[in-house]
Amino acid sequence: MKNYSYMTQGTCARQITFSLEDGKLHDVHFVGGCPGNTLALSKLLEDTDAARAVKLLKGNPCGDRGTSCADQLAIAVEQALKQGA
Repeated sequence: MKNYSYMTQGTCARQITFSLEDGKLHDVHFVGGCPGNTLALSKLLEDTDAARAVKLLKGNPCGDRGTSCADQLAIAVEQALKQGA
C-alpha cells in the first residue's frame, strides 16, 4: 500500500491523505473542511476503484470556489495514478 499526502487549494480542507493499493482507495482523511461531508466521503470511498472515484468527483464545485474537497481529492488521486500507484 502506498501513502499519499496532498495540500489542497481553494477549499476549507487544508490537506488530504490517502492510500492506494491495487488501484483502490483506502484511509482517506481530510485535515479541515466540513467534518460531516469529509467523513462521509472517506467512508464511501473506502476500497473504491480510484479511477472511478476520480471520474465521479472531479469538477464538483463548492459554491463559487471553482473546486471542492471532493474535487481536490480527485485531483490528488489522479496525480497519484499518473505516478504509477
